[in-house]
Amino acid sequence: MAKFVALVVALSSGAFVASGGYSLLPNLSLPASLSASLPASLSPSCKIKGNVSIKTGERIYHIPGQKYYSETVISPSYGERWFCSESEAKAAGWRKSRV
Repeated sequence: MAKFVALVVALSSGAFVASGGYSLLPNLSLPASLSASLPASLSPSCKIKGNVSIKTGERIYHIPGQKYYSETVISPSYGERWFCSESEAKAAGWRKSRV
């Protein structure tokens, strides 16, 4: 159980820092071997955020520079993911954010 809690804390902290959140922690990054083994859908190395709307369940993707891009947090447990291209997002059935 302690390993699970430590893993959740580490990943949550990493997600917070990766999203531009403020942190008192030093710069942390995944080891190259671990980062390379993550599927693209879970890797923030791809910059397009696939977000599931809480209100409608609609699958929407956000690209850098769009209004809510920086506020959007990816939660794989909700079916959210990262995409490396807009064509990849569209092919997976996601639509581009309208704002």
